Amino acid sequence: MIDKLSSALNFHQEVLNLRQERLQVLAGNIANADTPNFKARDFDFGAELSRVMSQGREQPLALSTTSTLHAAGQAEGFVGVHDLRYRVPDQPSLDGNTVDMDRERAHFADNSVRYQASLTILNAMIQDLRTAMQPE
Repeated sequence: MIDKLSSALNFHQEVLNLRQERLQVLAGNIANADTPNFKARDFDFGAELSRVMSQGREQPLALSTTSTLHAAGQAEGFVGVHDLRYRVPDQPSLDGNTVDMDRERAHFADNSVRYQASLTILNAMIQDLRTAMQPE
């Protein structure tokens, strides 16, 4: 029973993690819309979710220490997506930038709505569990 609960919560956690990483990638594209030679990037959410669920998420890089007195640390802020690809532009620009603002905004809005939906589903699931654990 606990393993089924754990796997269900793990699935939703990975969905939220990947949605958040995709929001960062899309926001980076939007932020660099006027940068010459910037190449827009994105990843296939379904393929990446399948990979993470089957292989697991890689752990962040840990810092090596040579003494027990050193502070332990982990690298933060890396994108754990394996298959981050360049987007093929519909219409090339003269400055080499491949960001299509309409497409980026649409993908960003779609991903944001899906992120919020995932949160709503997870909250409902947790609320159902809390209700089930309440004494009558």
